[in-house]
Amino acid sequence: MSETVDSSSGGEVRDTGDASARVTTTGVIAAPEVASGSRWSPKRIALVLLVAAVVVFLAAKAADDLGRFLVVTLNGLSLAALFFVVASGFTLIFGLMRVVNMAHGSLYLLGGYLALQMQESWYQPEEGGGGLGLSLGGTDDTVYSLAAWVLPLIVATVIIGVIGVLLQQVFLRWNQGQDLRQALITIAISVIFADQMLAEFGGISKDIKPPTAWPDSISLPGGSGFGFFRGVVVIGAALAIGLGLWLLIKRTRYGKIVRAGVDDRDMVSALGINVQLVFAGAFFIGAMLAGFGGVLGGTMLSLQPGEDTSFLLNSLIVVIIGGMGSLGGAAIGALALGLVDAYADVYLVFGGTDLTNYSILVTFALLVGVLAVRPLGLFGRPA
Repeated sequence: MSETVDSSSGGEVRDTGDASARVTTTGVIAAPEVASGSRWSPKRIALVLLVAAVVVFLAAKAADDLGRFLVVTLNGLSLAALFFVVASGFTLIFGLMRVVNMAHGSLYLLGGYLALQMQESWYQPEEGGGGLGLSLGGTDDTVYSLAAWVLPLIVATVIIGVIGVLLQQVFLRWNQGQDLRQALITIAISVIFADQMLAEFGGISKDIKPPTAWPDSISLPGGSGFGFFRGVVVIGAALAIGLGLWLLIKRTRYGKIVRAGVDDRDMVSALGINVQLVFAGAFFIGAMLAGFGGVLGGTMLSLQPGEDTSFLLNSLIVVIIGGMGSLGGAAIGALALGLVDAYADVYLVFGGTDLTNYSILVTFALLVGVLAVRPLGLFGRPA
């Protein structure tokens, strides 16, 4: 039996004959060495095999029709970008500040409707000379300038930010830390918003018009085309917002105060910092991102009743996959959700059996698969 000196305990280490434990002469049990392959649990092996099967399946689809595969992939990327814009605000409010705002989807839809109302009132002339006459064309063939899209975007985004701060100050500030109460209050608010938006804007699907000067599509290799707004504006906006939020949270004093205030509010307050004002500012930014996403979604997709619930659910899935409070996790979660959604809507066809109506099940399979391996999300940490 070989003996070695344990410098940390001042005694010797005896080999007990058990490969999983060592006992020192002072009675201290040394930590067992973990085998290098022990991290490959059956669940992780099954997940790796499943991912490999999906990659092979998609590679076969790409080989059959590369042009179609590129379009579907870009659809998934643009959808992921929209999910990230909306979910980044939800990550800031729910994941980082630990405030349960189940009305986040309502802020998304309301932002889109407000921008649509402004565009129609200001830039689309009515019969008989109504409106502000800011459009560049007639009633039947209205030509929208860049300002006809940007100005409603800015005004609607700021209004939604103010509404979010009012919700936080009136309904959520006084029950900080009471997750169930916050959830019930904001669910009630979202129901009220949904009824009022249905009464005011109707139940017909509507869309915000992009500037007329923008091209309809961009050319892809192989002769196929893809929407300019989806491929350039939405994805570019998501990249800019992601970079801006990362710099704000990680590289500014304000971001450090927000993170410190979540962990120990009393200590931050003792330093003379108005934590409530800081939190109101963070809630303002998170609500503005929801409104901004509503304008993007209203232009890229459509505005209709039910979109508020849909995007709230998508934001929850993105945050759960990525991990609470992780901006990078939100980006990865949005990317995974967008691609899975796009691929499932097109490629769930096997012979004569069309299973695309069950694509939502693939989304939840993604969620279950991630939580089976990482219960706290891909980048989540214990609170």
